[in-house]
Amino acid sequence: MAAASPIVPVEVGARADAADEIVTGEAVALAVRPAGFLWRALSGAIDLACSVAVLIALLVVVDAVDDRLDTAVQNAIAVVAVVLAFLAYPIVWEVASHGRSVGRFAAGTRIVRDDGGAAGIRHAFIRALAGVVEIYATLGGLAVIVALLNGRSKRVGDLLAGTYAQHERVAALAPGLLAMPPQLAGWAQLADVAALPDPLARRVSAFLAQQQRLSPQARAGLSAELAREVAPFVHPVPAVDAVTFLWAVSAARRTRELRALEGEGRRLAALTPTLARRPNAFPDR
Repeated sequence: MAAASPIVPVEVGARADAADEIVTGEAVALAVRPAGFLWRALSGAIDLACSVAVLIALLVVVDAVDDRLDTAVQNAIAVVAVVLAFLAYPIVWEVASHGRSVGRFAAGTRIVRDDGGAAGIRHAFIRALAGVVEIYATLGGLAVIVALLNGRSKRVGDLLAGTYAQHERVAALAPGLLAMPPQLAGWAQLADVAALPDPLARRVSAFLAQQQRLSPQARAGLSAELAREVAPFVHPVPAVDAVTFLWAVSAARRTRELRALEGEGRRLAALTPTLARRPNAFPDR
């Protein structure tokens, strides 16, 4: 067990979580993860390669009938092929896949509106049209500069369309059963442990799942930081090291949430006969 670390309470919300918070029109707060710059660059490179492949395929078809057309028609078809590959293809694919593309499938991201809703054909058209300038005309330089300066890694097309890339692929945490540390069994009977914010609770669970694989210095530093964030939700704070404190809080919350679910199940079971009963003299059809 790591050496005891002092637990200093901090104000709730003093640390900003990695996930953004979006408030919908129904006043529901959604925790989302905007895709980082590297993920956006990876998906953009893959999509660019796909557009080039589509252009090459169209030019091969044009070349196959090259001898039958005059020069003006060939030039017009070449321009149409460029428009189809770099403008129409991204729009159709993004609308049909609801904000996804080949690159975003690979990166696990999706284009959504700033309010978290699904992007539509208007958003796809604006993004594709802006991409002609910021990606193809400037070889991606303008898109890279704007994305690096934006907190959500938005490019110009996203700023104009009111969209951003949301990271959807999240690794599942392995469930584990947490037992209350024996020395805190009495504390658990009297302590007031409030529900933790979901992002903070996930970070605590992830730390407890992998803390045995961390070095002593990293374990002590992370546990002390998490304990300072958790302390405002607990009263009284026990005089133990940070790892034991986090373990006890997680065990207490799990026990209380399990009891709440069991109580809700019992109440629903008691209501089932009443809900399933037919009104008096109601025919059995």
